[in-house]
Amino acid sequence: MRQIRLQEPFRAVFYAPFYAALARNAYKDQGVEVELISGTVPSLAKDSVLSGAADLAWGGPMRILLAHDADPASPLRNFGAAILGDPFFLIGREPRPGFKLTELRDMTLGTVSEVPTPWWTLQDDIRRAGLDPDSIQRVTDQPMAANAAAVAEGRLDAAQLFEPFVSQMEAAGTGHVWHAAASRGRTSYTTFYSSVDRIAELAPEFRAMIRGLAATQHWFMAAPPAEIAQTIAGYFPAMDLLLLARCIERYRGLCIWTATPHFPPEPFERLQAAMLSGGAISRAPGYVHCVDDAITIAALNEKS
Repeated sequence: MRQIRLQEPFRAVFYAPFYAALARNAYKDQGVEVELISGTVPSLAKDSVLSGAADLAWGGPMRILLAHDADPASPLRNFGAAILGDPFFLIGREPRPGFKLTELRDMTLGTVSEVPTPWWTLQDDIRRAGLDPDSIQRVTDQPMAANAAAVAEGRLDAAQLFEPFVSQMEAAGTGHVWHAAASRGRTSYTTFYSSVDRIAELAPEFRAMIRGLAATQHWFMAAPPAEIAQTIAGYFPAMDLLLLARCIERYRGLCIWTATPHFPPEPFERLQAAMLSGGAISRAPGYVHCVDDAITIAALNEKS
């Protein structure tokens, strides 16, 4: 098999299964060598695939929805799901038991500026709860670190954050979880993706990677959080292992990670609906045009 170039969008704890697959040599065990291309700008992962700099990437299905909304003939397809739960939270300075999204009408909320999906999905939740999301006073131009500090200092009522900010603030006594976005249910957040031509050309290699991901997911569901943290620690050299384990424990408890690489329609459709309601896309490109689950079915059938 040919060596595969895999593009990372950016470094994040919630991508833990992808790092675990690499650290555990799960792809190599299936006969394929994978080179990780590190990334820092999420939107550029798609460009890396389209230009041929990478063979595939992992990232949000929202990139493929945007591509198909702009061009119905887009060659990009999602496959191999790893994250079908929303990894973001609403954090406030003091505990707020029984918090409801409609309470945001009287608050100032710092929303994620680094990537758009967290707000698109949250605004849809807020709308479904009965509040116009456009009525909320938001700070939209600050990174999560700045919003976390603003909550800690009392300059923001709440912020939209992911791990490890949440566990760090809890440990410091400067923030408390009010709402976990994963509570809405399954929403497509992260899969592999590539072009139709590349999926056909590299089908044996991609099927091998899917089997490697599946083996990792099986291990991931049962391994102690401390063992997972130790396994992927090389990808987070500046993070304390106990903190990393705490993040993994929280995310696994919320079921954001999938037990298999299958990508069913329902989580895709929930994301698509959120992007439509938020005006991110003007039409619904549809699951059948954006997702290739057939390669996953073929890969797992080969294993058996």
